[in-house]
Amino acid sequence: MRKEIKIGKYTVSDENPVYIIAEMSANHNMDLERAKRIIDAAAEAGANAVKIQTYTPDTITIDCNTDIFKAQGKLWEGMTLYELYQKAYTPWEWQNELKLYTEKAGLDFFSSPFDLTAVDFLEELEVPAYKVASFEINDIPLIRKIAQTGKPVIISTGIAYMEDIERAIRVCKQEGNDKVILLKCVSSYPAPFEQMNLRVIPNMEQTFGCLVGLSDHSLGDETAIASVALGAKVIEKHLTLRRSDGGADSAFSMETEEFAEMVRKIRNVEKALGRVTYELTEKQIENRSGSRSLFVVKDIRQGEKFSEKNVKSIRPGFGMHTRYYEDILGKEAKCDIKKGTPMDWKYIV
Repeated sequence: MRKEIKIGKYTVSDENPVYIIAEMSANHNMDLERAKRIIDAAAEAGANAVKIQTYTPDTITIDCNTDIFKAQGKLWEGMTLYELYQKAYTPWEWQNELKLYTEKAGLDFFSSPFDLTAVDFLEELEVPAYKVASFEINDIPLIRKIAQTGKPVIISTGIAYMEDIERAIRVCKQEGNDKVILLKCVSSYPAPFEQMNLRVIPNMEQTFGCLVGLSDHSLGDETAIASVALGAKVIEKHLTLRRSDGGADSAFSMETEEFAEMVRKIRNVEKALGRVTYELTEKQIENRSGSRSLFVVKDIRQGEKFSEKNVKSIRPGFGMHTRYYEDILGKEAKCDIKKGTPMDWKYIV
């Protein structure tokens, strides 16, 4: 699998900064101007991309109120799937305008399509990448059509067994598309910390040989930040203006200030991760003078022997290296030496 994938104006790779996606989802609350304010907030917070979802109630489910068509989860209790998606979908007539607005703000814009017609629609918009939502990882015709575009395919694994992940990657490769990024995900809303299993992230990278990241539905920024330390190169988080504004996804979305703080912390963690090196910085080299070394700690007369009483390993580091301590014990002083003198071979007979 590829280890460098270009998405819009950014390149996702092991060497480049983490690619941070602000997921708008249903947080526009069916208000176009609010959707634009979320885009503004994402840009101000330092995100790299805004992602939406492209479906209608009729392209994702059917209007049926039997029990099996009830929405799952406390957030949507009592609603049918059709009713939920009526409130949550992003009108298709907005999406070109939102794309242009996002790009003008300096961010990438792409979407999760939920059926084949949505892929055709997004191809007309010339989106730079596609996201396969967790619950669509078993929609092989959809994944195949997305892969055929030749664009990067970001796949969430929230409900996936290993065989589902293997099959999705295999379908992409069959279509000549190796630009796959896998996102660790837990499809609970919100996702409990104890279910996150972030150690899967480096294992996923090793097992499937592709770039990895996290689609995070947990509350707060801890899991996103920890995942970066474990090798995540893509972070996706839901963004809203205020949770109190309501909406289908508001309860597990970040507010703008929280999102900005998460981005700040991720960038600091990236700096701290650095690279594998045992070289010292100039400051570290300078600070070595504060380390321990051998010093005369009691006045010594010429001919007197060096002993545990008159030579010790102390700070600072201007004397002989401590590894010579046993070598000099019992030897004679060549001259008088005052207390506080850094030990040196020139003082030894």
